[in-house]
Amino acid sequence: MPSSGEKLQDTARDTALALPGVGHGRPFTEQLDVYKVADKVFLIVTDDPDELIVTLKAEPEYGRLLQRQFPSITPGRYLDKRHWISVGVGRGVTADLVGELVDHSYHLVLETVPHNRRPE
Repeated sequence: MPSSGEKLQDTARDTALALPGVGHGRPFTEQLDVYKVADKVFLIVTDDPDELIVTLKAEPEYGRLLQRQFPSITPGRYLDKRHWISVGVGRGVTADLVGELVDHSYHLVLETVPHNRRPE
């Protein structure tokens, strides 16, 4: 069953905040809630009531696969469209899928962080 936009965003936020070393703020604009690990962005939650989406990092092939499978998953807004996807409410987009995508994005970003800067 698809999640509502707010539920989708709450799931993304809750999943992100449960991961080690995550911080968040609004460094760009009040409508973008940005989540980082080791000062690297892995999730953006858009607080625009007309566009309740989350934007996450994804491996390019995986991102393209998701976009073909789910019409409400599109190339990432605001960032490199090859490496980022935006997820909105749609058929098949469940809380479990959103949680998995947040976790995937977090770990992709964490792989680029030197071991001595990674959270324990």
